[in-house]
Amino acid sequence: MIVVTAPTAKIGRHVVEQLLDAGEPVRVVARDPRRLSPTIRDRVDIVEGSHRDAAVVDKAFAGADAVFWLMPSDLHAPDVMTSYVEASRPGVEAVSAHGVRNVVGVSALGRGTAAAGRAGNVTASLAMDDLFATVTNYRSLANPTFMDNTLRDIRTILGEGAIFGPVAPDRKLPLVATRDIGTTAARLLLDRGWTGFADVPVLGPEDLSGNDMAAVITDVLGIPVRYVQIEAAHLEAAMLSFGASPGMARAMADMATAKIDGLDDGVVRTDANSTPTTFRQWCTEVLRPAVDAARS
Repeated sequence: MIVVTAPTAKIGRHVVEQLLDAGEPVRVVARDPRRLSPTIRDRVDIVEGSHRDAAVVDKAFAGADAVFWLMPSDLHAPDVMTSYVEASRPGVEAVSAHGVRNVVGVSALGRGTAAAGRAGNVTASLAMDDLFATVTNYRSLANPTFMDNTLRDIRTILGEGAIFGPVAPDRKLPLVATRDIGTTAARLLLDRGWTGFADVPVLGPEDLSGNDMAAVITDVLGIPVRYVQIEAAHLEAAMLSFGASPGMARAMADMATAKIDGLDDGVVRTDANSTPTTFRQWCTEVLRPAVDAARS
């Protein structure tokens, strides 16, 4: 039995689909099972509730061989350690209590870099990894920025012809599609011969700058789009406007500053840690339909 948390999220959905396609028995932890697609709902064992809840994960992890762990950010938490580390303690305790042998977690690049200790959400994600690694065999999916975050820019793409970010316009950084993170997670969950703790970088196929991204979006959508650099402090203000706590808003700005300072530069790209979905492919298959829907 493999347990998948956050099964309706972009990454979790891909994990569930690939595990089921491989013939694995799957149990999901879902706060709202109605959000599962009908084709998935009838093929999985469902434990309803939040995986922040000790009673829920105790029930879900009973008899499990492996767990896929994705802790969503809680914008209302007072700080990132509460959002990621403290929220994950019930899961860690349930993994230990039920002898779950393998856990794959969604985390971030940055371990070992000078910026890792002051990187907001990333710093907390790395601490969450360390917590799980004390009780079981653990693989941390070390991710850069998601291509899918560009979906948040649809309003400004259509309204201002722009995408925004804190990194210099020509600074190239890795960028990954969530579908490829899901594929990597499923591979590790299906082949559980690994032991101990390790990071598994998931870097996408190439490094891109903000200007590179804007050029691809322009070409795919057929409308002019430019990249505009903003101060990290603007991200903090935006998070506050979305209802984030001051601590969580500050963490977003800290993460942006850490990326500017080299947080995502600590891993050398290889064929093994490069994944296939290009930004152009993602824009064609995901962004363009979403933009078309927003226009209609």
